[in-house]
Amino acid sequence: MSRFLLGLVMLGCNVAVEDVHAFNEASIRLWNDRPGESCSGRVEMRQVHQWGTVCQRGWDLEDAAVVCRELNCGFVLDVPNGVRFGRPSIEVLWRDMKCSGDEFTLDLCERKLNEGMCTHDEDAGVECTGKLPAPTLSIHSRFYFYSAGEAVHFKCTAPYWQSVIDFHLYKRGVSTPLVTQRADPRQMTVDLTLSDLEISHQGRYSCLYRIHSKVGNSPSGNSPHSNLINITVLEIHTPQIWYNTSPEARPGWVIRGQSFNVTCFTQPQYPGGSFQLRLIRPNGTVRHSLPALTPSVTFTFSNAQSSTEGYYCCLYKVQTGERTFISRESQPLPISIREVDPVMSPVVISLVVSALTFVVATCAILIVAKVYCKKVRKPTELERESRTCVDNTYIALTIQ
Repeated sequence: MSRFLLGLVMLGCNVAVEDVHAFNEASIRLWNDRPGESCSGRVEMRQVHQWGTVCQRGWDLEDAAVVCRELNCGFVLDVPNGVRFGRPSIEVLWRDMKCSGDEFTLDLCERKLNEGMCTHDEDAGVECTGKLPAPTLSIHSRFYFYSAGEAVHFKCTAPYWQSVIDFHLYKRGVSTPLVTQRADPRQMTVDLTLSDLEISHQGRYSCLYRIHSKVGNSPSGNSPHSNLINITVLEIHTPQIWYNTSPEARPGWVIRGQSFNVTCFTQPQYPGGSFQLRLIRPNGTVRHSLPALTPSVTFTFSNAQSSTEGYYCCLYKVQTGERTFISRESQPLPISIREVDPVMSPVVISLVVSALTFVVATCAILIVAKVYCKKVRKPTELERESRTCVDNTYIALTIQ
């Protein structure tokens, strides 16, 4: 019993091995008389151990697409007559091939035996792109750092020019191309320009090319993506500027001998950045510099003198990737150095105000008193006589 089971297992293994060999044996080929071109030629199919051609009757782009896919030859470029590739010594075996275009092998497509209806003048042929090699992406400049508003010029090179080609520039993570360029006949390199850069354009880029068939509405095919190139976009803003000094100084003034600070501010920040402070004076320009370790940097002047008087301007500077980026200058900040004005000192002002207050109060009191005194007048002569008559009573006597 065990020997019988072992025999069945061995028989099954032999059958399986024969099936694998049969499956791995090629069932389709493209024949031509040009060595090294395995992706173009007359279509030949194998039936058992016999090879034969395919009739062009019913042969279309969908059938040819299956052939290119099965042979790992890329995409269909053309469906020429097989006569172009010479006359074979084998028979015409098949006709009325019907493929949807999605099959992985021509054996899966419907077909009919030729039965003498077609001759070799109607042999089907296929021209495939071959396995499309990836293009090469480069940039015209040697820099990979750009400021907002600039343009970067990429160059995409494809080692294929046998058909109409479109070139596409892609940003990694974005499904649609940012730039598309149609190539002229036999043009293997195109320029792909990304203009008016923004911060959102920062990232890694690649290109690919798309092959278009020479016939009708044949489906096109994309090459693999090229190498990746990373670009960095810097957004350099105009800095803001302001100053601080003693509170008793007027706006725009700094009292001689006192200290004052000039502050520059901007965002965003980049490694290696610095703030430049420029003092414009009638007899020349003085420059100061501090590293931009934070968004704002303060320049301190401990002893204000005539040499620190003038117009102050800030700018932001960063050097990266062998390029130097400089912002526009800020609005000029005028600073005048003045002596201490004793008339306008706080103590003098306080004394003057107190004195004025005292004088005004005194005058007010005097005026009020004067008005009151005018109301208390001296008695008139008539008033005095009336009082005398009242005090001394006279008795009138009657005269007989």
